[in-house]
Amino acid sequence: MTAKAAAGIEPLWLWRKPRLCGLCTQLAALVMAQLPRLAVFDLDYTLWPFWVDTHVDPPFHKSSDGIIRDRQGQTIRLYPEVPEVLDQFQGLGVPIAAASRLRQKTGVPFSQMIFFDDEKRNIVDVSKLGVTCIHVQNGMSLQTLNQGLETFAKAHGGP
Repeated sequence: MTAKAAAGIEPLWLWRKPRLCGLCTQLAALVMAQLPRLAVFDLDYTLWPFWVDTHVDPPFHKSSDGIIRDRQGQTIRLYPEVPEVLDQFQGLGVPIAAASRLRQKTGVPFSQMIFFDDEKRNIVDVSKLGVTCIHVQNGMSLQTLNQGLETFAKAHGGP
């Protein structure tokens, strides 16, 4: 089990109501047949601006005010557009996962996955498996999401 998995991160997107932005609605109409079957995210410096194994102290707890804090009371923050990015995938019906041994657990072929990561070496290595890989710079954003979905669609014969 990785440190990320051991941290017991609560999937934040489960409590949010899905909705699509106007651009994503248009994009979804264009590539509906070419959507990935699984969206995979690295966590550190992709969804949040820290390394979970060195910058925070798990376990994490969600307080009554909805804020997530580590054992020391430090607030855990996502990049600003991450909740909306996760909502977009949920609205499109694409399952979301954190990176770690996913092909065996899900049965989804690598060719049907899209992977977002901030580390170029991971992008290079994982792309060799046939996964559509998107390099994230300065945190996950809606623009990166849209570029990723377009890249996936083009790689699979879409518009």
